[in-house]
Amino acid sequence: MYDLIIIGSGPAGLSAAVYGKRAGLNLLVIEKNPMSGGQVLNTYEVDNYLGMPGINGFDMGMQFRQHADRLGVEFREAQVLSIEDKGNYKLIDTDDGSLEAVSVILASGAVHAHLGVPGEEELAGRGVSYCATCDGAFFRGKTTAVVGGGDVALEDAAYLARTCEKVYLIHRRDEFRGAAVLQEELKTFSNVEVLFSHVVEEIQGTEEVERIRIRDRKTDESRILPVAGVFIAVGIRPGTELVKELTACDEAGYVLAGEDCATQMPGLFAAGDVRRKPIRQIVTAVADGANAAVAAGNYCRENRR
Repeated sequence: MYDLIIIGSGPAGLSAAVYGKRAGLNLLVIEKNPMSGGQVLNTYEVDNYLGMPGINGFDMGMQFRQHADRLGVEFREAQVLSIEDKGNYKLIDTDDGSLEAVSVILASGAVHAHLGVPGEEELAGRGVSYCATCDGAFFRGKTTAVVGGGDVALEDAAYLARTCEKVYLIHRRDEFRGAAVLQEELKTFSNVEVLFSHVVEEIQGTEEVERIRIRDRKTDESRILPVAGVFIAVGIRPGTELVKELTACDEAGYVLAGEDCATQMPGLFAAGDVRRKPIRQIVTAVADGANAAVAAGNYCRENRR
């Protein structure tokens, strides 16, 4: 019987592990992937984490994991299949056996939807990004493209337009799905060019993004756009499948939890990109992990068997 089981070892999960271990909790971290770090591992450079400007994303992920290792945190590589509420404890079923814990922190992150076009995976972190607020500063004074038509795509285009020389906003349909107020805001930027009914067919470049090939869905004509960066905003899926029947989530699937990361189910906490909040960054994930671990520790003290 563990005091705490943490599902996921990205920044939120590792932060929770550090805080939980330092608080004396008997805890286990379960990670389905061979390496800890989450999405940060695929980030070429992180320039907005306090005290670590310009650090390589992979190196950051490794430093986070090493911190937990130095404290003696126990890790297990396994796929969690289900979580069951047994009253004063939780039963976690994995493909490597079943485990029991007084409390659980879900820190399974989120997955950005990909275009699935040639060059996307090869140039990820080298001009291909899924977060304008994370990486936009690297493209100051350059030409970029945003792909998508929802609120996030419109917000990203407006954010980039403030510092980029030019921004192409590429959307496969002939009208946006995003909020009208965001559409009106975009019209105030003379350096934003909207390309309706277009799709990206290929992202090209040698060491980094240099251009994209797009196609007009109405005329079937293709052309090349020279760009230094491509920001893909076509959706995100939080890793909350395990808890959708256990606690409340919003319409997009994010867990509803307060700043203490406590969900509607006693003993279940949500930290990082799985939790509904206005900003999803490494720093907010780390903060969530700390809050969730402290809250889980308080819960354990009150509910140990």
